Amino acid sequence: MQLKCIVVDDSAIQRLAITKLVEDHPALELVAQYSSALETKKGLNTHKVDLIFLDIEMPILNGFQLLDVLNNSPEIIFVTGKTEHAFKAFNYDAVAYLKKPLNAGLFNTAVEKAIAQVKLKQNFTEPDEDYIFVKSNLKKRKVYVNDIKWVEALGDYVKVVTKDQSHVVLSTMKAFEKELPEGRFLRIHKSYIVSLEKIDRFNSKNVEVGTVEIPLSRNKKSTLMEALSNL
Repeated sequence: MQLKCIVVDDSAIQRLAITKLVEDHPALELVAQYSSALETKKGLNTHKVDLIFLDIEMPILNGFQLLDVLNNSPEIIFVTGKTEHAFKAFNYDAVAYLKKPLNAGLFNTAVEKAIAQVKLKQNFTEPDEDYIFVKSNLKKRKVYVNDIKWVEALGDYVKVVTKDQSHVVLSTMKAFEKELPEGRFLRIHKSYIVSLEKIDRFNSKNVEVGTVEIPLSRNKKSTLMEALSNL
């Protein structure tokens, strides 16, 4: 198994040291390296990764703050010059907390743990039950795709409405749309993504999900009709 990974550190020297260890490890594939958390957040919109080697103390947005705004966080190995953040780091389910300068033996042990975690997730399957993880109120929650009725934009957040409850998640509509399985959901309005399976009826202006009317953009009606016909 080979893990796709990125390196995030505001120090060019430290990035070089980490990337050297990554490139020398047969089970790791370096996808990208970033000098800031903000740059990383943008990069993860285009790169799907299994593992992040993450510095904590960075300007503007630190490592913890980056993880707070990610919808689905990969495995994390913190790499930092200080030990004072270690306790908080494990609140983020970190695989390991490595202190700079890096020790090759400890680095390899951390990578093996990351591989084991990824394998565990891949082997854990629930028949006929697709799910995604969302981060709401700083907690990672499993949401079953079959339960999602619609997703609604709320400024810098989205509200994920399920059959039983709602989750407010820090995300853009565009980013969250990528987390949903293709062909089962449609963005029918700039502020709404709807589960096609949950639509009861629609007209030229609205889509009805149960007793709730959701606005339908004029230019989305034909797309909606086509999507429903393909279910």
